[in-house]
Amino acid sequence: MDDAIDSIRTFNRFFTHHVGAIDARFLDTDANLPEARLLFEIARHEPVMANALQSALGLDRGYLSRMIVRLEKRGWIKRCRTDADARGRPIHLTPPGRAAFNLIDLRQRTAVAQDLDRLSPIERIDLVECLTKARLLLGHGGGADFRIRPARTGEASQVAARQSILYAESHGWGRGLEILEAETTAAFLRDFKPDREQCWVADIEGVMAGAVFLTDEGRSRARLRLLHVEPFARRRGLGDALVRECIRFAREKEYAQITLWTHTVLDAARRLYARNGFSCISTELHHEFGQPVQGETWRLLLMAAS
Repeated sequence: MDDAIDSIRTFNRFFTHHVGAIDARFLDTDANLPEARLLFEIARHEPVMANALQSALGLDRGYLSRMIVRLEKRGWIKRCRTDADARGRPIHLTPPGRAAFNLIDLRQRTAVAQDLDRLSPIERIDLVECLTKARLLLGHGGGADFRIRPARTGEASQVAARQSILYAESHGWGRGLEILEAETTAAFLRDFKPDREQCWVADIEGVMAGAVFLTDEGRSRARLRLLHVEPFARRRGLGDALVRECIRFAREKEYAQITLWTHTVLDAARRLYARNGFSCISTELHHEFGQPVQGETWRLLLMAAS
């Protein structure tokens, strides 16, 4: 925890300096950073009420009120009463305010473009993904939507690595599980049958939030493998969406059944499979992960459901 706190504080100090957050003249304009942020919200939502700005920015009411007064004195905003609600005073940008906002917005975009110009294309992708993931983690996933898409080059191997890390942390499953997942992924990539198999990724704003494989086991049987959902993206329906995509695909390809292997200790996964129509058909104790664990085989009969 101490190392994590120090790391975040170090980044905060770097980024505060990098973007000029404490400069009296943000980007050499007549606004500081809080005022520039307020102008941005007004420009995006005008006409907008002060209480909506307070909610969007999370600012103290008195502090926000003083900023609004300062912007009014500069002639950047105006507040007008409406006939519909005499108590309300929606805030608008004035022409000078719009010009001030446009200048700040242009200089911000230019500064960010200069940062990105120094990076290679793959570095830009890495940076955007890291920043997005940080926002999703600290914002507990926010309200961003997810999409299910086929995995891109390199992502199947990332799924195996990420699952190994997550299960090592949550259940202490180590090298044995990692070997099994690496072998499963290698076999999928080596023998991939594009008309019969797929790996899907749950994607939130370009960040992998979960994944699943469906493989051809022969004799009209498919197998659901390596399902996982990242901790920051749980309780959003990603797991169900990934399982349903497997079922949809399997029905489309006229598989007779889908099987999967899970474990008795994985309560959330077992509930997910049950509500999507799977049933546990056998159990067996094994030691593949370095400790005794009860594995379970589950099955969904598709022909009976069609």
